Amino acid sequence: MKTNVVKAKSFAFAVRCINLYKYLCEHKKEFVLSKQILRSGTSVAANVREAEHSESKADFAHKMAIAQKEINETMYWLELLVATSYIGEQEFESLNADAVEIIKIITSIIKSTKSNH
Repeated sequence: MKTNVVKAKSFAFAVRCINLYKYLCEHKKEFVLSKQILRSGTSVAANVREAEHSESKADFAHKMAIAQKEINETMYWLELLVATSYIGEQEFESLNADAVEIIKIITSIIKSTKSNH
């Protein structure tokens, strides 16, 4: 069985965002930004999963576009967290690298889906 790379990577990223949320709440006592990163970071994988059983190619592209917007929003929250010293540069670089990889994959999927449509 072929591995669905975007499904696996977005799920792993969601787990990392949940762990970041727990860290921010428990150790930094930060509850607003942490909720935002939790919401958008886990939404990426949820939308990728929704796209798996889409009704049409257009519906698939739409759901992947939502995932693309969510990963982009998550990158914003990561930038804000590092700029305000809630996370260190090393944590930011690691999470952001994963996010960049995911957004590239999703963008490629959307482009190929639209060109084949």
